[in-house]
Amino acid sequence: MATIPITAPVAGEQPGGPSNYRFALTALTSLFFMWGFITCLNDILIPYLKLLFDLNYTQAMLIQFCFFSAYFVVSVPAGMLVSRIGYKSGIVTGLLIAGAGCLLFVPAAAMHVYGMFLFALFVLASGITILQVAANPYVSVMGKPETASSRLTMTQAFNSLGTTVAPFFGAWLIFGGMDAPQPVAGAVTESTVQIPYLILAASLIVLAIIFAWLKLPAMGKKDASEALPIGGEAWKQRHLVLGALGIFVYVGAEVGIGSFLAIYLSMPEIGGMTAAAASHYISWYFGGAMVGRFIGAAVMQKLNPGKVLAFNALMAVLLLALTILSSGKLAMWSLLLVGLCNSIMFPTIFSLAIAGLKQYTSQGSGILCLAIVGGAILPLLQGMLADQIGVQLAFILPLCCYLYIAFYGLKGCIPQTPDVTKE
Repeated sequence: MATIPITAPVAGEQPGGPSNYRFALTALTSLFFMWGFITCLNDILIPYLKLLFDLNYTQAMLIQFCFFSAYFVVSVPAGMLVSRIGYKSGIVTGLLIAGAGCLLFVPAAAMHVYGMFLFALFVLASGITILQVAANPYVSVMGKPETASSRLTMTQAFNSLGTTVAPFFGAWLIFGGMDAPQPVAGAVTESTVQIPYLILAASLIVLAIIFAWLKLPAMGKKDASEALPIGGEAWKQRHLVLGALGIFVYVGAEVGIGSFLAIYLSMPEIGGMTAAAASHYISWYFGGAMVGRFIGAAVMQKLNPGKVLAFNALMAVLLLALTILSSGKLAMWSLLLVGLCNSIMFPTIFSLAIAGLKQYTSQGSGILCLAIVGGAILPLLQGMLADQIGVQLAFILPLCCYLYIAFYGLKGCIPQTPDVTKE
């Protein structure tokens, strides 16, 4: 899943030394795993709550809308908060708020109200947003500047590990196993969704206590206005603005595909399996992204990142065209393999978009962070399409998103600094 800093590292900030930041990085890696794990559980919740509350596809996609809209609503306040309290305190705050969001699933399940589930998801995502705003730049400053991208890519691989493991955990606890029957609307038991999120709440609170206790480098406090993505010179950089659109469509496409996977694979003409069994295949989608990140990190040391991005995007276009035009196992595996193509897209678009921004890097990071709202808007639009033309044909929307990403990799990422003196 997408991870992005809203604040850039402070110039001159350096932790104590290699042994000091090696320990801190190890601790931070657990956070990347945790929020990848939590985010991916949404893909298990969607088919389950759709059946339980007898939702159409548009209503079901409100799960992703409420979750990812938190990135847009909370990112700027989170950046200002972290600038005041520092990275470590920001991490503790984010963990506690995310834990509170998980605890809200208990009254939501007890009340059997869909709106309460959506509110719980928004609170949970707000905590995850604060966590990301603090943890991503924390990783960036723990070491040499020239290896920051490598460190962030490696920690994001553990984020992908979380998204790979989560479908097994979620399907087992929510659906009850591979061969569990389909849930029936109105047949929910309170413990079905309470137990997984109670476990997560306990884990997040324990992590918050651990991070509050750990002696980590004290960094991150600075002028909050530096990170505000409002006005300023950064908006005049064409490659940044086009990159923000790239982040918008990428996150929307990745989340949209993941959201429909279990529903799509359970269709008789595609996989013909139960929702429980289909949920396990979500691991193949996100597992492909994890493997591809390790491969991509090596490949992009030799090849132009923009061209690698365009190649992956065009491969995703071909795979989606295949899944739209075919059926059975071919349609199923074509869609799952899109995860492999996704692998390097987010970090590559991000790094290309902020290239050469210099003193405007913080603001550029904030703009890109706001663009994650694509994960809220595009899956909802895909849900509307699915209600009108069917789930399979609705994959035309992410296909168009990948076409744009291919353009950005080939042309849009090239910096064209405007001559402000002529204005």
